Amino acid sequence: MATTRTYEALVDDAVAVPVEGWDFSWFEGRATEERPSWGYARAMGERLAQASAALDIQTGGGEVLASAPTLPPLTVATEGWPPNVAKATALLHPRGAVVVASPEDAPLPFADGAFDLVTSRHPVTTHWSEIARVLRPGGTYFSQQVGPASVFELVEYFLGPLPEDVRNGRHPDRARAAAESAGLDVVDLRAERLRIEFHDIGAVVHFLRKVIWMVPGFTVDRYRTELRALHERIEAKGPFVAHSARFLIEARKPRRSA
Repeated sequence: MATTRTYEALVDDAVAVPVEGWDFSWFEGRATEERPSWGYARAMGERLAQASAALDIQTGGGEVLASAPTLPPLTVATEGWPPNVAKATALLHPRGAVVVASPEDAPLPFADGAFDLVTSRHPVTTHWSEIARVLRPGGTYFSQQVGPASVFELVEYFLGPLPEDVRNGRHPDRARAAAESAGLDVVDLRAERLRIEFHDIGAVVHFLRKVIWMVPGFTVDRYRTELRALHERIEAKGPFVAHSARFLIEARKPRRSA
């Protein structure tokens, strides 16, 4: 529905909001997104309750990991962005979890076979060989990931049509092949496309500031013309609709033969 707030007020509000962590509560009433049917946080919590040593990769602000009712005796999280490291530390240390500052493109700073469970929600990249290395035989990698052409209705509004190899760069079939190439057995793989609605231009601005890889180099000044036109479109026609792509993958490291 149309808002009575001006373009300038909506944008200024969105620019003023901090973007660290993965708390999306600011979007309430301003944007909506369908959730995958498999319930990642709940399913992750069930697996954490059965694990003895777990690693959460690219934990963001630690919000998803902290939502688990029970954490294993040894729980470690990695994160590469300093503001998120600080936020995750404050959130997870009281739960007994250790947060390690580790760049996303660096090898995992852990010994071979250190964990029986590795998790990640929406990793920027998945280093399958490293995941396989730090898993114990019989251990599991459990992850919800961004699928192909996710929210590309919005991305291509700003960037124009993108090549097919970019649109399909996060295809779940590629994840399966990469997992198997690293020596893991894929035991579950599911994908869904989910409706998103942006109800005002502030929601668009905050989303693109927070999820920085969607429109690389995004700033309000750089895209002021496109943003104002999109604001007028939302005011006249209602929410801007896009579709996120998500897939769930669970892969297991084979046990050593006797």
